[in-house]
Amino acid sequence: MTGRLHLSKSQLGPPKSRERVQVYKRKQSLSSMSMDDDAKWLEWVTKQFETIAGEDKEIDLEEFKTALKVKESFFAERFFALFDSDGSGSISLDELLKALNLLTHGSETDKLRFLFQVYDVDGSGSIDPDELRTVLKSCLRESAISLPEEKLDDLTLALFESADTDNSGTITFEELKEELEKFPEVMENLTISAANWLKPPTTEKYPRKTPRYLRPSYWHNNSRKLLFLCCYILVNILLFTLAAVNHSSFNEWFMLAKGCGQCLNFNCTLVVVLMLRRCLTWLRATWVVRVLPLDQHVLLHQLVGFAIFGLSIVHTVAHVFNFVKMTRKSGTYQLWEYLFTTRPGIGWIYGLASITGIILQFLIILMLICSSTIIRRSGHFELFYWTHLCYIWVWGLLILHCPNFWKWFVASGFLFLMEKIVGITVSHIGATQIVEVNLLPSKVTHLVIKRSTFFHYKPGDYVYLNIPEIAKYEWHPFTISSAPEQQDTIWLHIRSLGQWTNQLYEYFRLPGRSGKEPKRLTKNLQNKKHQKCSQECMIHSAASNDSVATNKDDKVELTSYKQCESDPLEMTIQLDGADGPQSREVSTKLGENHQYCKIKCYIDGPYGTPTRTIFTSQHAVLIGAGIGITPFASILQSIMYRYRMRKQNCPNCSYSWCENLKDNEMNLRKVDFIWINRDQKSFEWFVSLLTKLEMDQADEEPQGRFLEMHMYMTSALSKNDMKALGLQMALDLLAKKEKRDSITGLRTRTQPGRPDWSKVFQRISEEKKGKVHVFFCGSPVLAKTIKAQCEHFNFKFYKENFQ
Repeated sequence: MTGRLHLSKSQLGPPKSRERVQVYKRKQSLSSMSMDDDAKWLEWVTKQFETIAGEDKEIDLEEFKTALKVKESFFAERFFALFDSDGSGSISLDELLKALNLLTHGSETDKLRFLFQVYDVDGSGSIDPDELRTVLKSCLRESAISLPEEKLDDLTLALFESADTDNSGTITFEELKEELEKFPEVMENLTISAANWLKPPTTEKYPRKTPRYLRPSYWHNNSRKLLFLCCYILVNILLFTLAAVNHSSFNEWFMLAKGCGQCLNFNCTLVVVLMLRRCLTWLRATWVVRVLPLDQHVLLHQLVGFAIFGLSIVHTVAHVFNFVKMTRKSGTYQLWEYLFTTRPGIGWIYGLASITGIILQFLIILMLICSSTIIRRSGHFELFYWTHLCYIWVWGLLILHCPNFWKWFVASGFLFLMEKIVGITVSHIGATQIVEVNLLPSKVTHLVIKRSTFFHYKPGDYVYLNIPEIAKYEWHPFTISSAPEQQDTIWLHIRSLGQWTNQLYEYFRLPGRSGKEPKRLTKNLQNKKHQKCSQECMIHSAASNDSVATNKDDKVELTSYKQCESDPLEMTIQLDGADGPQSREVSTKLGENHQYCKIKCYIDGPYGTPTRTIFTSQHAVLIGAGIGITPFASILQSIMYRYRMRKQNCPNCSYSWCENLKDNEMNLRKVDFIWINRDQKSFEWFVSLLTKLEMDQADEEPQGRFLEMHMYMTSALSKNDMKALGLQMALDLLAKKEKRDSITGLRTRTQPGRPDWSKVFQRISEEKKGKVHVFFCGSPVLAKTIKAQCEHFNFKFYKENFQ
């Protein structure tokens, strides 16, 4: 249940003709509401009213605010005043039903009249600029958007000038209605986003659908994984059967134990193979990637881990029952002697099978518990990391426990050992330094690391990072957010979620680390040198207009949006934008949140991810949620570098276009980038990079715009909501006027709320730019939703997934 008085629509949708049909159908369904539905609605509201109202059977302002779940008291007070028709200072059940009936069953004019009264604060019958500004300011707070006072004035004037058609200095009801008619999707879906108690539970019965796992699209999009799982299950069944048959002369418990033991030999070997990252990265460049589900190797590693746990439990229980049977039959040894001593001589090395088996069972259970999502995602990654190192003891105990395990393990163990030796050697020989640090909003640490000459990677790859100053023996995986074309440095954006990442952030945030930062005058001298270098590079970049995102340019981007805490150094330079004479300001600030340093670190990698296949796609859809943008930052820079190679500029004017040339390394025809953030500050992480990408695009292209960006802010209320309607209209009008979004500063308009994925993918499928591949990095919950939509539209789905 959405908690709205009426179903809302997203701004993204099908063509207008289809919208009109849907609107008409919805009107028909509302008008044909039966008396039974009205009676149920009345009963529901009455029940909810009784739970909210006190003993006096009246709802006061505080109770109304609590029930309505409105952040800004302005709207709660305005709604309360309009609901309280008799001015008694409280709302009775009759007053509530009358107001709700108007908002749910009333006409468009009735809803617009209510909205007009909300905006008409003084009740004069018209809205003046100051009233509109007050409303818009409250809208900003309700949507958790922070803008300067000057920008709020611009928004107010943009909306006021558009609505005040007769230039009378006030907005009448008819003028507001005429302005809203420019947004037909809003007119049909005015809501006040009330709490759940204002809307009865739906009783609509949906037709039963075929389960997702039985649909042909699911089997088509997951064919490699399903084929691998089928082969995996068949191999286990075959191994179990052969081992049980070979020991058919013994009792059933012994046969069961041997069957599970043989399966454990196979699974304890396979679980190692699935984490040979260097080998898997190499295989991604071969035909094997089209046969084996290399992209799901972490998921398969987890599944095999669960299988090991289950098989080990059955194996242990079967042996215990077998020992009980042997104790009753012979009586030579007691049960405890079979389990905890070497007297029975069970095992191929000094009768250690039982003792090693018990220790192995304990270690397997410990590793499984500490590998759970609750442990890893709740800030206790170090617990997972250190307990997972028990695999060394597990392998040693397995060799002592089972006479045949070493035969299974020798090949995979050798590869694993070689990977570790190569990784340690390469990372320590190529020891590098962190040369620049930026502390970004929402506790994100941006590291700029000096890149060695032999470090080569692909867009979207990740590395394991070790910083001895933080933790000497800990290695943590992070996606590289810079493009391979950036020669001198690599970027890492690290969100503070666990103990190690929080220590990293605090290490650079807290001042006065003795011996770990240069002296004050030395630091100021370094900052001035970097400032001068950045200024020269910006001027050169503006003049050439064809440069790639090099390290020097990137230093400008790193610092252009930093918020400094104390007396930052600042410069402002006017640059010609891609639109011609329009000037753009790039401000470089150096302060406490932006530091230059020389801190030793080690890098192990790079390792490949599913995003390596992006350049073989025809229509790529990149979806990042929050800090999940990091792999796409690298990819977008690399894509635009290759795009620039096809861009042509007229030598006599600022006109540019893109030739439709074939590139052996890039088959992309279209890229859609979708970034979803909870709050406004999160956009600051990469806003300068995205601005540069927008400026780099050609003015005219043979088949439409090559890169399209779509920004969503989930904390902002949609324009269908009365508490945000005026603000979203003003943002639209000002964005058209300034050709820049007021929230992010990009040309791309930031959309409020969450994407309607069915409509987003429907629009993408109608573009017909070739086979669509969707690449996602973000929360697992959102990944399931997007994957289901991809299966519905027959899009290929790839998910960034490393632990």
